[in-house]
Amino acid sequence: MNQDIGNLHSSKDTKTKLSVTYKKIRSQTKLLANRLTLEDQCVQSMPNASPTKWHSAHTTWFFETFILKIHAKEYEEYNKHFNFLFNSYYEQIGARHSRDARGVLTRPSNQEVLDYRDYVDSEMTKFISAGLTTEQLELVTLGINHEQQYQELILTDIKHLLSCNPTNPIYFFSNPKETFPSSDLEWIEFSGGLINVGSNGEEFIFDNEGPRHKHWLAPYQLASRPITNGEFLKFINDGGYQRPELWLSDGWAAAKNLDWQSPLYWEKIDGTWNAFTLAGLKPIISDAPVCHVSHFEADAYARWTGNRLPTEAEWEHAARTKKIEGNFVESEAYEPCSTQTNGLSQLYGDVWEWTTSPYVPYPGFKTAEGAVGEYNGKFMSGQMVLRGGSCVTPQNHIRCTYRNFFYPQDRWQFSGFRLAKDAETQMNKTS
Repeated sequence: MNQDIGNLHSSKDTKTKLSVTYKKIRSQTKLLANRLTLEDQCVQSMPNASPTKWHSAHTTWFFETFILKIHAKEYEEYNKHFNFLFNSYYEQIGARHSRDARGVLTRPSNQEVLDYRDYVDSEMTKFISAGLTTEQLELVTLGINHEQQYQELILTDIKHLLSCNPTNPIYFFSNPKETFPSSDLEWIEFSGGLINVGSNGEEFIFDNEGPRHKHWLAPYQLASRPITNGEFLKFINDGGYQRPELWLSDGWAAAKNLDWQSPLYWEKIDGTWNAFTLAGLKPIISDAPVCHVSHFEADAYARWTGNRLPTEAEWEHAARTKKIEGNFVESEAYEPCSTQTNGLSQLYGDVWEWTTSPYVPYPGFKTAEGAVGEYNGKFMSGQMVLRGGSCVTPQNHIRCTYRNFFYPQDRWQFSGFRLAKDAETQMNKTS
């Protein structure tokens, strides 16, 4: 959090900006949900995905639970049962409804969830306008960023749900971007050395992005862009899914047990590969980044080429030189797009990029006190880090230090990858 923020929290300018931002983010969640039928919004397609209605309620519960019930004088809880229904994983908050059974919650109705949102929004508007302490401002900012995460989950989860329908229904007629032949893959060299990793706290960050610390990088090379559908297809055609020597042991077991033969949502029809998108079933775009692959698939592909995935430190070191721009949710393409840009490109947007780094705390990390400390600290085990954001990530939500994390077998996120390798020679100049 910006160190100057404590001097601003009561200013009229700060209150106005925060109120505008709050309303904008909350309205965006409604927009995404309003494109769905009421039936769409209450169904859960798998344990790892949640109904849109639940996402809408949970993000509201977050503001009510961590801000209004604690910090707003005379606040009256909307419904005492909602703490049980819409708590996600906060053990210190109390018991909660089972995650894999969120799809059976036909009650409360969708309208009641909307009424709940309106009630909390009204109370939050009054709360913000009264002026905030530094702690309260940080909590509101956390809540806004938390909601942006769930906006992304609405799109990833509804894509999985609609893909289960054999009629290939359309969520939204997305804005098609011009398709270009992908730029040639180049290798960009970095000298490495002793670098800083993580955030220095001068802007909002999640706690897992810090503390900033020193990290030694050997010289390395990073692919200029993510791997494309066309390039991944060569891996498929070469029997990549049938070659155990390319796979990590757990990855090979997952591929066999789950019968992986291609990225998630791919389907071969009359000899042509198609992919389910939020705009329905479409032929794959050969030059667009491959998407919806697990860490295991990305790693197997890298081994097939004789390369590897980058570490998250290598990725962050390279990304610090690039402006945060690209194909984000604001474009409403909702699909990865090709690029003709030469040099290091597409680090941000299009697809989350798997790294070879496990999701563990940085040196010196301390879990925040109270229930809010469970937000990231409790999950730092058994998962892998992804970087950069995707085509369904809000652009103002991403940073070069942002650490996303999923289990290595997960595929329903908009996840892709780029290659890395060790530098062949020491370089004389710094990157």
